[in-house]
Amino acid sequence: MTLQGPAPDAPRAAGRFQWHRSHPLAFDAALAVAVFACVLFGAVVDPHRMNGPRIMNGPRIAPHQLSATTVGLAALACAALVLRRRLPRTVLAVTGALTIVELVASSTDPRAPVAAAAVIALYTLASRTDRPTVWRVGALTVVVLTASAMLCGPRPWYAQENLAIFAWTGMAAAAGDAVRSRRAFVNAIRERAERAERTREEEARRRVAEERMRIARDLHDVVAHHIALVNVQAGVASHVMDSRPDQAKEALAHVREASRSALDELRATVGLLRQSDDPKAPTEPAPGLGVLDQLVERFVHAGIPVDLDVQEPPRQLPASVDLTAYRVVQEALTNVHKHAGEGARATVRIVHSDSVLTVTVLDDGAGRAGVPRQKGGDRAAVESGGPGAPEDSGGGHGLIGMRERVFALRGTVVAGPRAAGGFQVRVTLPLQTVRTGETR
Repeated sequence: MTLQGPAPDAPRAAGRFQWHRSHPLAFDAALAVAVFACVLFGAVVDPHRMNGPRIMNGPRIAPHQLSATTVGLAALACAALVLRRRLPRTVLAVTGALTIVELVASSTDPRAPVAAAAVIALYTLASRTDRPTVWRVGALTVVVLTASAMLCGPRPWYAQENLAIFAWTGMAAAAGDAVRSRRAFVNAIRERAERAERTREEEARRRVAEERMRIARDLHDVVAHHIALVNVQAGVASHVMDSRPDQAKEALAHVREASRSALDELRATVGLLRQSDDPKAPTEPAPGLGVLDQLVERFVHAGIPVDLDVQEPPRQLPASVDLTAYRVVQEALTNVHKHAGEGARATVRIVHSDSVLTVTVLDDGAGRAGVPRQKGGDRAAVESGGPGAPEDSGGGHGLIGMRERVFALRGTVVAGPRAAGGFQVRVTLPLQTVRTGETR
């Protein structure tokens, strides 16, 4: 057996089925012509006639029963159907009135099924309005047309023609309401799918923005720290190149080491943007408090005395807390180098409890000449305990990135001048919340 795909003209056939939606006025005009032909045909058919030619052993034809009144009423009622989508209430009122006129005239003239136009108009109204309106208008139409047929018709009130009007108008209202409900259900499903798609796209954009912000913070920490050290050591080498070449060589060696470390960390950070199957993607772990002594040693070589007081944690810290604490110390010492002035001494103190880790970086510098400590870029005082905290007034990005890192872990940041002189940065990082979140 050979399986064949869809026929080449399948899209063309699907387009033909959707033609009535793209050309509603032409479709309604064709519908009006078809209903008009059916009304005229029904006017000449009499199932109760005992003589006359038969239609395939069915009802007999009575051509003489077709009159100008019947043709006129049928033409007016069917012509109104062309506007059934634009003016459904008006079209229902016109076709209903013409049906009543036809029922009254049928007392002396055989009845024609002009009520078919009113049935289609009622269906259109029911499919385009709300359910309470359908109940009210549908009940009124059924009662008025059925009562008119029973009271004004030539046959008894229980004749099948009268009951047919009742049945067809009721079914038209029910069918129109069912179509409206299904259309509303389909639209709701489509809207829900579109909303879900928009939500997924917004969530993806939000995660991309968060990842970009995190990478930007890492790049800032790495570049600001290492470039500051390179700048200091290059200045020292330039200053003592002629008088003390040995010290200049040592400073250049520190420049080479700092630049190599900067390149390594930049490579590791930018490597996060690569594809997961890239063989060149970095595999080394992120820095943490375990290599804090190496960080402090680089600043000591840059000419900043640093006292390190670290309390060893009783257990391994969460990776996010470990990295954030390292970056806080790195940024704080970089700010000491840039803004504390010559002769400043820094102190790094790290203590912990069962629930929090506290990182404190102090210095006793008075600031560089002509630059007050509270005005010096990232040295602007800030005390932050949540996302609504004020931004750094000095325009720097160091404390902003530090605060965003800490807030991501639901911690607090206090940074500002000390009463005894110098500057202080104190960060508190919760441990229990982070562990609970990582366990989840």
